[in-house]
Formats: sequence, structure tokens, C-alpha cells
Amino acid sequence: MGHLRRDRTNSALKGLAGALALLAAPYAAYVATTWYRYGRIPAPMSGSGGRAGSLIERFLPTYEVAECHEIDVAAPAELTMTAAREMDLHRSHMVHAVFAIRTVPSRLRGAPLREPASLLEETLALGWRILAEVPDRQIVVGAVTQPWRADVEFRGVDPDAFARFAEPGYAKIVWTLEAIPLGPTASRFRTETRVSTTDPRSRALFRRYWAALSPGILLIRRQSLKLVKADAERRYHASLPEPAIH
Repeated sequence: MGHLRRDRTNSALKGLAGALALLAAPYAAYVATTWYRYGRIPAPMSGSGGRAGSLIERFLPTYEVAECHEIDVAAPAELTMTAAREMDLHRSHMVHAVFAIRTVPSRLRGAPLREPASLLEETLALGWRILAEVPDRQIVVGAVTQPWRADVEFRGVDPDAFARFAEPGYAKIVWTLEAIPLGPTASRFRTETRVSTTDPRSRALFRRYWAALSPGILLIRRQSLKLVKADAERRYHASLPEPAIH
């Protein structure tokens, strides 16, 4: 029995090693491509970057990284924005796994685990700051940080000073939650993230960081679309009057 158990364990380890080997080549190609394309933002950017009415333009009109993700929602914009503000990313098993991996260093240092909360609550608790907001439509959150460090800290900056912030050694990051009305019972949820660094060394460090770790970040963004859509549509259907029974 002992030999059989060892054989099964060895087979499982070989299978895992084989799976990791299969993933290694595509991941290496992704890292190389992302590193090469860093800072090469199309003009105009795909999606609705730079469109009129986008508050993000006020705080980071020039940038090195821009990621936009959106999804149509069968619910009014007000409910979609409420769902976005209250979004709990930990409801996604994939995102929860990503967060668990990213918090390993802090947990090894004995840092207390945070209670699950909405994305907005968690980020504000970490030091991010709301830069601008249009009720029921759009919110812009920003911070300056050094994400390439093992112990990442986020520093909120006054909205009036954020665009001018140029202290060397930092990446300036802004992201949005936005609900765009498409009619009385339909909307589009959109999230955009932009990054700009403050000096050449920070650019090189962030470029390396982004090339290596952006797959997990983009996974979180895409999962957020599904969560907001499902929650907003659930809220909308729950708000409809019960059909009359004759």
C-alpha cells in the first residue's frame, strides 16, 4: 500500500509539473509582449477612454497603462452604480484565490486579516482616496504607491493636487466605477484604470511589475463586471411588482 500511495503521489506531482510547464511558455510570451507594449497607448484608446464627461481625464490625462472593461446590464444605471459601490470581490472564488496569494507576505509577517468588505470600502481603508464623484453615475478613486515593493502602501492625495503630483519614486494610479444609462431599464457598467509614473526609475520598476503581475489584476477587473451585472439585475428584478394573479 505504501508503494501504491507513493506512486500515486509521484504521478500527481508529475501531472502538476507538466501542467505548470505547459503554462510557462504562454506566460513567458505574455510577459515579454506586455513589457514590449508598455506605454504604447493607441490613440484614440480602445473603448471610450478620453470621451467627454469622463472624470478620469481631469486627474490623469497622460498615462503609461490604461485598461478599460465594460459590460451591458439589464438594470437602470442607479441600481448598477449601487451594485458597483457595494461589490464584494471575495464572492468570486477566482478573485479570492488571487487575493490569498497576494497577501501571503503580509500574513507571514503576522499582519491581521481584513474582514471581507466591498471593493470601495477595502480600497479606502488601505489609503486610497475618492477624487471625484457624480452620484449614481461615476466615481474616481486614486492613490500614489510603489506596487513593486513587498509591503505596498497606498497614499491618498488631495484631488486638487493629484494631477500635479510629481514626487520621484511613485506610480500614480486612478480607477473608475461608472454606470452609463442606456435607457430606463438598461445601462453599461464600465471600469477604467490608468497608471503614470513620476520618474524613469519608477517607470522601469512598474513596467517590470506590470508585465509580470497584470494577469491577476486583469482577472479581477473582468470578474468585477460579472459580479456587478448579476447583482444589479438581481436588484432590479426584485424591485419589480409581483404579477397580478387572476
